[in-house]
Amino acid sequence: MKKSASPAPAIRVGIGGWTYAPWRDNFYPAKLPHSQELGYASRQLNAIEVNGTYYSSFKPPTFAKWRDETPDDFVFSLKASRFSTNRRVLAEAGESIKRFVGSGISELGPKLGPIVWQFMPTKLFDADDFEAFLDLLPKAVDGLNLRHVLDVRHPSFMTPDYLALARKYHCATVFTDSPDFPSFADLTSDFVYARLMCSDAKLKSGYAPKALDAWAAAAQTWADGGAPEALPHLEPVQAKPAARAVFVFFINGAKEKAPHAAIGLLQRLGFKPPL
Repeated sequence: MKKSASPAPAIRVGIGGWTYAPWRDNFYPAKLPHSQELGYASRQLNAIEVNGTYYSSFKPPTFAKWRDETPDDFVFSLKASRFSTNRRVLAEAGESIKRFVGSGISELGPKLGPIVWQFMPTKLFDADDFEAFLDLLPKAVDGLNLRHVLDVRHPSFMTPDYLALARKYHCATVFTDSPDFPSFADLTSDFVYARLMCSDAKLKSGYAPKALDAWAAAAQTWADGGAPEALPHLEPVQAKPAARAVFVFFINGAKEKAPHAAIGLLQRLGFKPPL
């Protein structure tokens, strides 16, 4: 029997990465060694989305090190290699996909969260080619079940045909509050993945308290198997409510505010940092 890549269902909230100079002024304690930043961040939040894996290859010992430096109930979401998605013909991505999945990510064990496949804003939806790509995504690695997230960024993906493919291959599709990219509140998998990108540098936590209240309510509704009424739907799915894992990451925008927004959301959801 294959193992689940991370505990579920649960609501996880985090940030993109943990190495960012401005956070040393307003998130990390003064004079905290850079080598201890992951350990600190992973005890204030319960998930981190790793952007570095999109640009560079990492070896198994690195993933093992991340695993060992973080609490038991912590999850890393990994952005897949850009060489898999930034190509004219997605059906030819097999070798790049295999190389990324086999790079040692299984060293994270139960801390391995969803894998995000991010596509260029110029990549248009081609149903046949996109399905060929989805068919290449492995369901497991080294006994760990894999969960896949599709981050599509061209308006041509705003079609029921795309959502039908996401459901067929059990992939989540990114929900975002950014007006620059397509956003789907449709539930295409057994987990939800939100990337929030509109933090405001003028606000203490990047998002106004009422906005964080609304996101907490939306996350809880998603986790309970529902669909938040305030969020748009392209093709609502009538299905029996089922508990879902939920991942919410504060990405970009006023990035210096991301940890404060994530902590504020976690506090509203009753999260207590591990001792």
